Amino acid sequence: MAGTASRASRRAFLASALAAIRLAAQSQKGTAFAAARLRYEDPTTELEVVRLTDPAQASALPAYYNRAVTHNSASLLCGAGLTGQPQAFRMDLKTGEARQLTEVAELDVASLALTPDSRSFCCFAGRSLLHISLGTLRQREIYRVPDGWQRCAGMSLTPDGTHALFAERRDEGSRLRAVSLAQGIPRTVIEARFSIEHPLARPGRDQILYRQTAEGLWLVDSGGANNRRLKLAPGRIGSTLWSPDGKNIQYLNFPDDPAQLHAIRECSPDAAADRLVSKTSQFACFSANRDSSVFVGASANRSSPTVLLLLRVTRREFTLCEHKAANPETVAPVFTPDSQHVLFQSDRDGHPAIYSVQVDKLVEPTEADTG
Repeated sequence: MAGTASRASRRAFLASALAAIRLAAQSQKGTAFAAARLRYEDPTTELEVVRLTDPAQASALPAYYNRAVTHNSASLLCGAGLTGQPQAFRMDLKTGEARQLTEVAELDVASLALTPDSRSFCCFAGRSLLHISLGTLRQREIYRVPDGWQRCAGMSLTPDGTHALFAERRDEGSRLRAVSLAQGIPRTVIEARFSIEHPLARPGRDQILYRQTAEGLWLVDSGGANNRRLKLAPGRIGSTLWSPDGKNIQYLNFPDDPAQLHAIRECSPDAAADRLVSKTSQFACFSANRDSSVFVGASANRSSPTVLLLLRVTRREFTLCEHKAANPETVAPVFTPDSQHVLFQSDRDGHPAIYSVQVDKLVEPTEADTG
């Protein structure tokens, strides 16, 4: 009997080992893919544009407020469907080679976020919040959305990289959650009777900014106190960012009057003040370089579907290239940390693809981003 049990145990072990070997053989995690870049001259400005990914398979950037490029501006974290379903990839921005980082189901590409040291990243795959090392590709589940709850739009990391911020909804209400990356301990910051979206930690302050869809912005202490709605200009709210020093919120304002121009505005929560930064050529979305001296936006003007730079001091715009995206809000242009390139996405050539434009002749370089 003992011998029979021993043989059965060995057979089970061998079967398990063979299954593991087959699984490893099928895995494409860590696989390198050759560059698929295409260079072309923009017909409007004659500037060189580089299409970084093949439009035959959909590719996308993370949310505009998440860190997607390593601090030395050398590589990009993005999502692509090179193996069928969307997975995370690390692309070398010099060579164009891409390395597959994940093999998961239901990856939320928008949730991809590099940690401040550029050594790892976080993302949501289905209900699971994952932390993955860029060096070893070791993956661990930090948190799982409980049954009965659904995750709201948006996920970001705190500037120190210690916590992930997101919200969960159930019925008509939602709760803002902060989960530590080290221990995976979740904490509810605040609850609301509406869907909390796109939380962003305030640099240099122990506060969190969050959205009530496109209707309002709210600010709350990380401990849940002093929850208040900010007074902004009338109209809908678009892209929203903290200034680098955390003193101001920069946001895109869509006036109620469709005849009025879309504008970048700035709200100072401490001073309870809101002021115009600049009107735009109908930006549908925007972001800023590291010192907020230059903005980049995608125009919603159908007769001129372009990506533009906007100098803050002079309020002067410069056209970079055409985006020709079906939905300008999805173009989501961002600067690399050194402010020498602009990355954006567009479905102009089929499926969404990622593009790059060099702007070193138009924008002064910013200091290396060391986190």
